[in-house]
Amino acid sequence: QVQLVESGGGLVQAGGSLRLSCAASGRILRIGTMRWYRQAPGNERELVATITRADNTNYADSVKGRFTISRDITKNTAYLQMNSLKPEDTAVYYCNADISTYPLGVTTGYWGQGTQVTVSS
Repeated sequence: QVQLVESGGGLVQAGGSLRLSCAASGRILRIGTMRWYRQAPGNERELVATITRADNTNYADSVKGRFTISRDITKNTAYLQMNSLKPEDTAVYYCNADISTYPLGVTTGYWGQGTQVTVSS
């Protein structure tokens, strides 16, 4: 019914930048809050950034001042601009969104498949 597809990951040197995208498609009635999570090997998945439909944002302390979350409601897409990347930012990054779907408007949390970000020192 709904797909979230992340893109933009890759290999970058420390201090570099990447921009991740998360595009939602399917029988979408409305997208609420969108989030980026990350999971490094051996670690639990952690919340990195959140953006509400009203564009209110929140960030993990570890990325404040370096990462910026944004969204384009008309494109059903969220973005994560990552600057001043550090080796400890290496992880698989996942998009998550609260989406209500046709025909009943029930809201469910959806996940993307993840995109790998690797930061070399």
